[in-house]
Amino acid sequence: MATPIKLAVIYYSSTGTITEIAKTLRDAGAKAGADVRLLKVAELAPQTAIDANPAWVAHHAATADIPLATPEDIEWADAVLFGTPTRFGNVSAQLKQFIDTLGGLWAQGKLADKVYSGFVSSATAHAGQETTLHALYTSIHHFGGITVTPGFTDPQKFVDGNPYGTSHVDGQGANPVDDTTRAAARIQAERVVKIAEKLQPAA
Repeated sequence: MATPIKLAVIYYSSTGTITEIAKTLRDAGAKAGADVRLLKVAELAPQTAIDANPAWVAHHAATADIPLATPEDIEWADAVLFGTPTRFGNVSAQLKQFIDTLGGLWAQGKLADKVYSGFVSSATAHAGQETTLHALYTSIHHFGGITVTPGFTDPQKFVDGNPYGTSHVDGQGANPVDDTTRAAARIQAERVVKIAEKLQPAA
């Protein structure tokens, strides 16, 4: 039996939308046969900002048991799914800060030849979802990584309409992660695992 693909789902979430998508990706990846690690990146916002938003406070407490990602998790993984809310059409500072700690692995060539993909959320429709994913993928190009997007490879992708990755419009918390977004996440996770399996050296 082939060795399972090692999949790291690494994300930042302030109030929980990206966490919900990350958990769906984790479950779909595991169902596809991968060995999955669900990991968050460190919070950088000041406590005063967190305390000013009850949803942020609640989510911070609810996810206290999710481990923090480390560069060693990237080295371990065959495939990585990065998740972030949009921040002015770009990657959140928290996820970007984690990516910026990977220079040592990059210098050793240890970020190259892995599969990478991204997922995102925004408060309103459009609102930088695609530019955020493109910005994330710019870092992957520098890694020498292999970007695997869902594309329009499944009829369900014509429902959510984003070929670059899973995305969700949360309406400032008014729109919970729905079946359309969960289906998109399932398709993305399955495709990432499938392509990563094809890239594994023959036994």
